[in-house]
Amino acid sequence: MFESFQGILLNYGYPGLFIASFLASTILPFGSEGIVVLLVSQGFNAMTVVIVASIGNFFGACTSYYLGFMGRGYIEKYLRIDRRELEKAEKYFTKYGSFVLLFTWVPLIGDAITVTGGLLKLKFKIFAVLVFIGKFLRYLAVAYLAGIILL
Repeated sequence: MFESFQGILLNYGYPGLFIASFLASTILPFGSEGIVVLLVSQGFNAMTVVIVASIGNFFGACTSYYLGFMGRGYIEKYLRIDRRELEKAEKYFTKYGSFVLLFTWVPLIGDAITVTGGLLKLKFKIFAVLVFIGKFLRYLAVAYLAGIILL
């Protein structure tokens, strides 16, 4: 099974990585770090992998951000983000301000942070800059560590 999945990813390369990274940043339980490691280990350009994964993941976060504009009731009913996660994200925003957006890549709470950014109607420019920086740095670290480990 893994070999066929690996073959699919290698055949689709960067577009497949973009789609996987986009899905990983929505409310779907999907990770893209393994795909980054796989592509780097197979000789794909590490910086291009980082940029493609960052852009895809950023667009997924933007989707969640805009879903936050639909309101808390919609989010809890259709997106299945737990009320406690949203409350925790709101506390982080209160305590740390918009800089909490640098951590939208953190499992479990990251989706709630992006959706809460939309709920709180944060300025998109601030959202975009901080989320992209956080996601880029995360993928850069993953690709760097993959390169070191694979050498």
